[in-house]
Amino acid sequence: MEEQIEFRHWDELIPDALGLIFSNLSLQEVLTVIPSVCKSWRKAVTGPYCWQEVDIEEWSSRCQPHHLDRMLRMLITRSSGSLRKLCVSGLHNDSIFSFITENAGSLQTLRVRRSEMSDSVVERTAGRLSTITFLDLSYCGKIGSRALEAIGRHCKLLVTLCRNMHPLDAAGKLLQDDEANAIATTMPRLKRLEMAYHLISTGSVMNILAGCPQLELLDLRGCWDVKLDSQLMKEKFPKLKVLGPFVMDYYEMDDWDDDCSDYSDNSEYLAWEFEMGDYDDYDIYDGMWHDDEGRFEELELRFYEGNGEEAGILGWPQSP
Repeated sequence: MEEQIEFRHWDELIPDALGLIFSNLSLQEVLTVIPSVCKSWRKAVTGPYCWQEVDIEEWSSRCQPHHLDRMLRMLITRSSGSLRKLCVSGLHNDSIFSFITENAGSLQTLRVRRSEMSDSVVERTAGRLSTITFLDLSYCGKIGSRALEAIGRHCKLLVTLCRNMHPLDAAGKLLQDDEANAIATTMPRLKRLEMAYHLISTGSVMNILAGCPQLELLDLRGCWDVKLDSQLMKEKFPKLKVLGPFVMDYYEMDDWDDDCSDYSDNSEYLAWEFEMGDYDDYDIYDGMWHDDEGRFEELELRFYEGNGEEAGILGWPQSP
């Protein structure tokens, strides 16, 4: 009897299903291997199916600014307005932040830690972020109360805000309650708020508690000037978990030394170039993933199911 062999027609899967399968692969494989397999797979990775949730935060903290801008513009353009989650570190100018907001029609989660966008660009573009529910602006030193107020006015669905600062930023400075007051007056739906190492007073914290009645978690670690009556807090806010202001452990200084400026133009960390007009030319990726130290393995696209951002909040380390 002739043996029958069953072939699975992977190329006939709908693009959405292919995108879900490809989400388990690294960015390198999605960009260089998958497009060469067949036309349907190539179509899947050039469409929005693989680019609805993008996490390049770890890689972006080490790359050169022009490489980061190009990668972001490529991935966001491919998402075709379906981007739901974006995690990146170290945006270097207002232009790339504005580009993100121009394509934020479906964006729900945005993490842009250690970025350098200004108050003015956030004020101009906050209206495009109306679908945001989770926002991380930690260690963004060029924005302040103006940006937070604009976000509060336009982002009515926001339930989680991370606005932690570097511990050294608080050293020897006067109290600055304007950010806390902006949050208190414009973000009544917040459920989780992180303000570690902020220069805020007890009064401004009480304003937040009064203005954000749905708060479930408030991180005040390193806010040394805040003095809360624990008994009063338990009686008046029984469902609220407050972390800090005291910090029981320590942080590693090396964690704060990552800086894109450490990599010169001659660095081999990113020994490749790609242009915006070459999205569909996969030859540009040949060889761009290889160097002597094999560090390109760190560049990947991460996909998450469900409310993964909540787990990130609850798992926040004891000190930044």
